[in-house]
Amino acid sequence: MNPTKSSSWLANYIVLGLIWGSSFFFIMLALKTFPPTGIAFWRTAIGAATLAIILAVQRVSAPKTMKQWTLLWVGGLLMSGIPAVLFGFAEQHVSSALASIMNASTPVFTVLAIMIAFRAEKPKPQVLLGLGVGLVGVFVVLGIWQGFGDNDPLAVGALILAVTFYGFGSPFVRKFIEPLKLDPKSAVFGQVSTSAITLLPFYLAGPLTIGSATPASISGMLALGVLGTGIAYVLYYGLLAQVGSPIASAVTYVTPIVGVIIGVLVLHEKVSWHEPVGAIVIILGAAVAQGRFNRFLVKK
Repeated sequence: MNPTKSSSWLANYIVLGLIWGSSFFFIMLALKTFPPTGIAFWRTAIGAATLAIILAVQRVSAPKTMKQWTLLWVGGLLMSGIPAVLFGFAEQHVSSALASIMNASTPVFTVLAIMIAFRAEKPKPQVLLGLGVGLVGVFVVLGIWQGFGDNDPLAVGALILAVTFYGFGSPFVRKFIEPLKLDPKSAVFGQVSTSAITLLPFYLAGPLTIGSATPASISGMLALGVLGTGIAYVLYYGLLAQVGSPIASAVTYVTPIVGVIIGVLVLHEKVSWHEPVGAIVIILGAAVAQGRFNRFLVKK
């Protein structure tokens, strides 16, 4: 690793974890004014505008061919558009802390998606072990032994469906979008801009607002778009270039910690004992599935 190239990676890693971890708090703020479809639309539209400015300043070309735009449209719906609606809907009924914890299960659902739809070879034993541990963690988070407790089953289903879309989105991007050899910022711009266009008619078909606009709700919406959808992806791809995928992808382990802390301290949300315990199990399962404990699990 080039020391001069990676000297600032830790700062970028922390900032990225803070941005994505606080996104669930920003959703809660935005829900005071906007419906879930509105949050999804404005988040992707503002993110696209932010990235368009970055592309212009850095003189990076936008996608050009119909094939590129079509694949980016599908990837955008999987990674941005649909999950944004589902998280917005879910957080009308569950805590931001629970949403952030469930989001941490994305690597587990990614492994599951690869096994179902993108399998190129027989999954390794540690992958299956990690998947099983991660799914147990999801059940613990939800307190499956007591039904869903005080949580709305539809909201819980929306969270699970959201991370399932993320799970299918990541391998789709790797298999179909990365071979396009687009600049990462250009690819993300294509994904979020097409998502915004797709979401617009659904947003316009319902109420544009569900409450009065306040400085807090508008600030939350802007933060989701500019930081969570625009700047965060620039930081993420910068991390990939600096330190590689194993370290960069581990930022998903930070986001639930940030989300829970903000939910408890700022929103005064209650967290049941099994939610953080389940989060630890989920993170452990994801780490095992991603091969982070191979030296302990694989016999030489």
